[in-house]
Amino acid sequence: MTRNLTCIICPRGCSLVAEINGNEVKVTGHTCPKGEQYAIDECTNPVRTVTSIVRVTNREDTMVSCKTENPIPKDKIFDVMAIIRSTTVEAPVSIGDVLCDDVFGTRVIATKEIK
Repeated sequence: MTRNLTCIICPRGCSLVAEINGNEVKVTGHTCPKGEQYAIDECTNPVRTVTSIVRVTNREDTMVSCKTENPIPKDKIFDVMAIIRSTTVEAPVSIGDVLCDDVFGTRVIATKEIK
């Protein structure tokens, strides 16, 4: 199987071609080792950082932006979003505060300050 990818690791945006044979992935088109590793990871275990918002209960019409501290498996994005949707916090919130702990091996943290 062949997959065409665009590397997102650096601004070059190399056009990558990944040839997948069983557990082996051969990558061409990369100009650095990071691009090759990106293609291998994307074909074998794709992960994403999830960004969203959480409702602040003691402030009217206020939300705090958040993200997963580390990337999570791509197939768990909707599960993480369900957890985030059901979460509420109270102000004050500082950047880096943990809003959800142990979400598929990572945490959801605040990316905005709410006083």
